Amino acid sequence: MSGTSLRVAVVGAGIAGATCARALADAGHAVQVFDKSRGVGGRMSTRRVTLDGADDMLGLDHGTPCFAATGADFLGVVEEGQRAGLLARWTPRLAHGAALPGGAFWVATPDMPALCRALLKDLPLHTLCTVDGVRHSGVTWSIESAGVTVADGFDAVALAIPPQQAAALLGVHRPDWAARAQAVPMLPVWVLMGTTDAPATGGDWDLALPPSGPLALVVRNDAKPARVVLAGQAQWVVHATPDWTGAHLDTPPDQVQAMLQAALADCVGGALAWRFAAVHRWLYATPAAAPDDELAAGAWWDAGMGLGVCGDALAGGGVEGAWRSGRALAALLSAAANGGRA
Repeated sequence: MSGTSLRVAVVGAGIAGATCARALADAGHAVQVFDKSRGVGGRMSTRRVTLDGADDMLGLDHGTPCFAATGADFLGVVEEGQRAGLLARWTPRLAHGAALPGGAFWVATPDMPALCRALLKDLPLHTLCTVDGVRHSGVTWSIESAGVTVADGFDAVALAIPPQQAAALLGVHRPDWAARAQAVPMLPVWVLMGTTDAPATGGDWDLALPPSGPLALVVRNDAKPARVVLAGQAQWVVHATPDWTGAHLDTPPDQVQAMLQAALADCVGGALAWRFAAVHRWLYATPAAAPDDELAAGAWWDAGMGLGVCGDALAGGGVEGAWRSGRALAALLSAAANGGRA
């Protein structure tokens, strides 16, 4: 790599990739972003649904439903997003009078992917592009999808995808990194999303954290700021526990849906009349534990190759961890472009 402006391919348009891409672009680098989905957001995704008789399309945030801001630097960024109308503070009513852990939460508006869309708004973005290979010529990198080169001439590649997915791309270039990435424990989560008639019971809370059973988190999606509200209806996003998910990892989706609907009925204290329901399996939903010292560095960077890895699993998990990791990799890459000067 030479000069101060590099061509960089960022693989992954979740919060880590979007943060890394924005920081690099703001530093003067030419960035292109690649993602396998039809939109951006990664695990900050929203399922869009049009109900019969409804004028508005609903957005059910079936990925990260909300997030906390603990560090002063990240809180400053979040508050700036609030002033711009991009983020909103959410203080949900908890079920059974429980105390809200860690104070208020934050949500992007009008849906969770809005944060990534804002970060990537003016950058070249290739969606529906599953990257199955990154090839290094010794001078530049090329990006491959379905065995075909879709873009080339990059000085650096940043992988901002779950560790197990990154491992498949790293093996040829850094087998040691591939082995470490494959070994990072990530927990799966089944998610139920849908709409019902307003419940006869359990309607006086916005968020539940069941202490036992198959459910880890129950969210009234329509209670979040800037969401569509339909009179007489309730919108739900329900996360199963990782243990329950692991025990039902390969259970047919229709059976998973029925079991989670029954568990939600138990949670609210009565049967629910469903208007729409669907399930989604996040295979790599969240890191299993806090990262060790090596992972806590935030990102991996090989300046000789121009290859880097970032993601929430390398910086403590969650939206804040993903943001920190994306920023960390962008800083390492920019420092290399400037002769090692941070």
